Amino acid sequence: MPLWGAIEAGGTKFLCAVGSGPRDLRAETTFPTTSPAETIGRCLSFFSEQQQKVGRLAAIGIASFGPVDPDTASPGWGYITTTPKKGWAQTDFASAVGRALGVPVGFDTDVNGAALGEHRWGAAQGLSTFVYLTVGTGIGGGGLVNGELMHGLIHPEMGHILVPHDRKSDPYGGWCPYHGDCWEGLAAGPAFEERWGQRGETLPPDHPAWALEAHYLALGLVNIICALSPQRIIMGGGMMQQQQLFPLLRRKVQTLLNGYLQAPAILRDIDNYIVPPALGRRAGVLGALALAQIAAQ
Repeated sequence: MPLWGAIEAGGTKFLCAVGSGPRDLRAETTFPTTSPAETIGRCLSFFSEQQQKVGRLAAIGIASFGPVDPDTASPGWGYITTTPKKGWAQTDFASAVGRALGVPVGFDTDVNGAALGEHRWGAAQGLSTFVYLTVGTGIGGGGLVNGELMHGLIHPEMGHILVPHDRKSDPYGGWCPYHGDCWEGLAAGPAFEERWGQRGETLPPDHPAWALEAHYLALGLVNIICALSPQRIIMGGGMMQQQQLFPLLRRKVQTLLNGYLQAPAILRDIDNYIVPPALGRRAGVLGALALAQIAAQ
């Protein structure tokens, strides 16, 4: 059976793995995201070592923080582009990996990668149109529409949609360096910490912070539901480890939609409509593995 390489490239850490699927990950390594040269160099060292042990990998998949250029016809394909991550803007990533290791490379956003993993092995199996969202250091969204990963002008940037912000009830100005109080600026992890002065895991489940967080998350979800009509919404990331958020935001979504969408999944089965990833924290790296499988075809 062919073996593939996977890189889940996050703004805080990288996870590299080699394997053939979720039940067959032969080797893994995790390290902090530092400079592009150092971090990509550690990826190359890991895969070079693995190829000496197991033979040539069939391909490598990269699911990366962004924005990125995923257009294979673009001269900038494989680049991390206008990211606010210091030192990483306009970084040649995918091509550098492919040249150094001599293998095909699949490349997409971290959220599209995680969505692909969930479609192949997780909570989106059998679905043709769904959304995967991550709520952590930022808010990112991706998924499939009619069985194809979401691409277009570039790729979805769902975290930067604009949501209502009542500054009287919530005077916090927002965290996003580009837009201030966009969805990410109001509801991502750094916004939560700045607004409340501490990390979410330090607050009790009944703290008012969670009702406000669920409110903002639900506002964004309603926009996505109305625009894309997904068959399911999968929500991962560090903030969604706080399980009290799921029931709060599910009810808030129903309240905001106000019966307009007469879909049984929302009206009567919303617990199975807005769900955590079945692959848990491994959705990203397994999605990168799936990107490698596609690249090798």
